[in-house]
Amino acid sequence: MPFPVSDVLKRISGVLTPLIPARFRAGIPVVPVVRLSGVIGMSTPLKPGLMLASVAKALDRAFAVRNARAVALAINSPGGSPAQSHLIFRRIRQLAEEKNIPVLAFVEDVGASGGYMLACAGDEIIADTYSIVGSIGVVGGSFGFDKLIEKIGIERRLYTSGDNKAMLDPFLPEKPEDVKRLKSIQKEIHENFIALVKRRRGSKLKGPDKTMFSGEYWTAAGARGHGLIDEIGDLRSVLRERYGDKVKTPLIVGERNWFGRAAQGIGLGRFTGRSDFAEDIVSALEARALWSRYGL
Repeated sequence: MPFPVSDVLKRISGVLTPLIPARFRAGIPVVPVVRLSGVIGMSTPLKPGLMLASVAKALDRAFAVRNARAVALAINSPGGSPAQSHLIFRRIRQLAEEKNIPVLAFVEDVGASGGYMLACAGDEIIADTYSIVGSIGVVGGSFGFDKLIEKIGIERRLYTSGDNKAMLDPFLPEKPEDVKRLKSIQKEIHENFIALVKRRRGSKLKGPDKTMFSGEYWTAAGARGHGLIDEIGDLRSVLRERYGDKVKTPLIVGERNWFGRAAQGIGLGRFTGRSDFAEDIVSALEARALWSRYGL
């Protein structure tokens, strides 16, 4: 007696299902994970920073995962470039709205300054008990070598077209009007950052503006008290609690080059010699300084 077609299909399905990757099987919840780690915008040939060009492909792939319940961001950044922070933030929000997929931001060691801006791309922000969160402000710094070069008998020769082209040159004496102009730009960036946080966090914010937006930072409990995060926890535990023990969390990365490193996209340069090596050292020192602000 022949088997009914339905029974045959069930048997075939039973044989083939285990061969299908878990994230493609119907009924199994999937939450793709994108890691956003490092100093933002500080890039050299040997140590690429966190930039839109380096994460765009991974973000596109994460939001294209079939049947994704949400996209998780694993964030570990002390900040960096405001422009690159905002470009990454905008790409995440654009994809979330286009695909109608919620975003969960998980802060690891640090989600501060531009790193917190990335976290604000999440519909919810979750941080570990010991995470550092906040630092909603703008900082800039330089060195002054004018007295040193005068002492050792070096004459600075600089030729420009434009009165402000050499503004804040570290080899020339500092001018009050240059500092005033820089602070004006910093104030504008800070105000835009504050507006972004208020727009994303809305009525969840509880602390006074003078405290929350002073550049101060907190561990998770303090950040939660001010409404800067929603929950204290870690990625694996929270996703298993929400989507069940069988939830799949594939780590999504961008394209890789021949050496297995993530392909960084256009415009990031290439190693060309001693000048790039010197830039790499300076970049590493600046990155170290950013991490050290948070005791890391």
